[in-house]
Amino acid sequence: MAKALGMIETRGLIGSIEAADAMVKSADVRLVKQEKVDGALVTVLVEGDVSAVQAAIEAGKEAAARVGVLISAHVIPHPDEGIGQILLKTQKKEEIQTKSSTKTPKVSKKSPNEGAKPKSASQPAQNPGLNTAEEKDEPPAEQKS
Repeated sequence: MAKALGMIETRGLIGSIEAADAMVKSADVRLVKQEKVDGALVTVLVEGDVSAVQAAIEAGKEAAARVGVLISAHVIPHPDEGIGQILLKTQKKEEIQTKSSTKTPKVSKKSPNEGAKPKSASQPAQNPGLNTAEEKDEPPAEQKS
């Protein structure tokens, strides 16, 4: 069985799902993976017989273009075995990033006021923007001329 690798790149997740759905429904291909490349770019990879992958890519291109997010598409007939190793490395890297991002940060059990100086009862809190009459809710004293 001759193998081929097909790739479709879209702008956004919705277009990539639409393309992947069209590809697997239109031909006998296997969905290899979906990868978020950068920003909003998403690549979908399929594999199978050369003719099946070519048909799937055409269907995926049409589906992504209908949604208006097709960036590019390409088929590699009979890819070298090294390509498979590249795909495995990126999958392992994604797994490592996912595992490290699920760790919960340790939270300090200190209260927010711990270590702060206690206010002295003899020193009332002062607000420099208020005069003493405003602090006591009294009308300001009238000035004599």
